[in-house]
Amino acid sequence: MIGTHYGRLIIMVALVCLSQFLLSGGGSGEVVDRIVAQVNDDIITMSELERVAKSMQAQSGQNPMGRESKALQRQMLESLIDRKLALAEAKRRGMSITDRELDQALDDFKKRSNLPDDAALTKALTQAGITLKELRQQLSEEMIQERMVQVAVGAKVTINDADIRRVYEESTKEGGNQVHLRVIQVPFPPEATAAQKEELRKKVEVILSEVQGGRAFSEVARKYSVREGDLGFISLNDMAPQLADYLKRLRPGEVAPVQSPEGFQLIQLVERRSGPPRSFEEAAPEIRRALMRQAMDKRFSEWVKTLREKAFIKIML
Repeated sequence: MIGTHYGRLIIMVALVCLSQFLLSGGGSGEVVDRIVAQVNDDIITMSELERVAKSMQAQSGQNPMGRESKALQRQMLESLIDRKLALAEAKRRGMSITDRELDQALDDFKKRSNLPDDAALTKALTQAGITLKELRQQLSEEMIQERMVQVAVGAKVTINDADIRRVYEESTKEGGNQVHLRVIQVPFPPEATAAQKEELRKKVEVILSEVQGGRAFSEVARKYSVREGDLGFISLNDMAPQLADYLKRLRPGEVAPVQSPEGFQLIQLVERRSGPPRSFEEAAPEIRRALMRQAMDKRFSEWVKTLREKAFIKIML
């Protein structure tokens, strides 16, 4: 059944295809735009939570089902509340993003998402059901929050060489381990009904059984008119640790079925290969950045708790 491996799998499409908003590649179900939380004088609506959910799922890699989905939705709402508080504090301190900075961020976004020009960006946003204005707003908020993090906790975080060396010896020194992945995507139609979702679930079950029976991914994708993508080789070191650990347990040819709010995905491990190990000098800057981000995220969580203590927060989800 779909979702058998779900609890252990972290979606990586956002890490190797488009970034953040473009993960789903299609509209979500019907959204009733109602207030789900009040944060001081600000509000959070269900539609806002749905939009930000795509970004947060891309970053966390989690797309659970059923009761797990409800729990993740609440987790996303709590994170959005933290963002609202941080942005309000940044506004109080007079922080802002210039149009020039935002234009540069948008250019960087296009490069990360392999979108060569504005036409490609417009097409991708249309497919994802997101407007350019919404994208610019999200980028602006992320940049402001990043600056607020630097101001609030950046000076308190230091990473020593011993920690970098430890991480290198434990996980990076081996280097070179890569996996070749293919993905079949079966998105829900806009405002999909329960009956439509169930019909697609049955279709995906049939596709999965044929793939597991030995039929080629591309052949099955053509037969059932579904989207198929070849992600090529990806380094395990570039993935979230949970995903890397999971893929290490898969055998070549094995398929992981996944259900998300946007539809179904079948992720196939094609093969593995090993490349040359990375030297400490090559890996150290990347490890330092990762450790710095982890430490700053922890400090930020502690700092934002002080903002919560002073704020009026009412959750209606």
